[in-house]
Amino acid sequence: MWVWDFEIDSFKWQLDHFDMNDNSVVSQSDKAQLFKSLHERPGCFVIPNPWDAGTAKILAAMGFEALATTSAGLAFSLAKSDSSGSVTLQEVLDNAKEIIAATHLPVSADLESGYSVSAEGIAKTIALAAEAGLVAGSIEDATGIANAPIYELAEATERIRVAVEAARKLSFPFLITGRAENFLYGRTDLKDTIKRLQHFQEAGADVLFAPGLRHKQDIESVLKEIDRPLNVIMGLAGTDLTVDDLFAMGVKRISLGSSLSRAAFRAFISAAKEIKTKGTFQFANSAIPYKDLNGMF
Repeated sequence: MWVWDFEIDSFKWQLDHFDMNDNSVVSQSDKAQLFKSLHERPGCFVIPNPWDAGTAKILAAMGFEALATTSAGLAFSLAKSDSSGSVTLQEVLDNAKEIIAATHLPVSADLESGYSVSAEGIAKTIALAAEAGLVAGSIEDATGIANAPIYELAEATERIRVAVEAARKLSFPFLITGRAENFLYGRTDLKDTIKRLQHFQEAGADVLFAPGLRHKQDIESVLKEIDRPLNVIMGLAGTDLTVDDLFAMGVKRISLGSSLSRAAFRAFISAAKEIKTKGTFQFANSAIPYKDLNGMF
């Protein structure tokens, strides 16, 4: 039996200056200021990754302070593969709009490599992201080309600079996260990864991120060489680091990528497999009761 540790009808949101129980609309500017303040206050925070409006609403109900989209979670929900170019920018923005509409929380987007090879295209992507209601987004240095998966440093840095310049033209603080993708593409070169993050920092990135870092010593090495908030992704196999561990190191933000989506798919596949191979329905004993889930919406 699923046990809830909160009351569905009595969520309390105490996000600095905002009462999220208030039915009044929270402006995009207010969300942006709130998101910025989460990076400036002491300590670290977890920014989970819903893949649709329903999962966004559940995460908000559980008390998380901000949300981020997931490219993989979205791709899987659309029956597409991730990092293959099959998900369009319009699909990403439509998904973001649904997540934004589901809660009063600030939302950051995984904008992959900006959905463009040109500077003008990246700037347009940032403008469209802001128009969709987002208050932040990440730009990565992955090319999408199998035999040359990572942009050369100078070009990668310039792409971050263009994104930052586009963000600074907005009327509210739209935070840009610079992502160094080395570790996701088998390039376990920590020295180069740090160099890239340093260049992204110099280009104006507000937050830095090197997905794939799993070990305490690697994360600590990165933290020693940068002076921007660091995002670390957890929910990856092969690490037992906790929120407290990452806080003690000095990590500012912890995202989950596609891990919540993958956990949900595992439960779904496991239940379907039980029915198909055993002809039993024991999975229902650990499923969330219909009344509880229905009540959340």
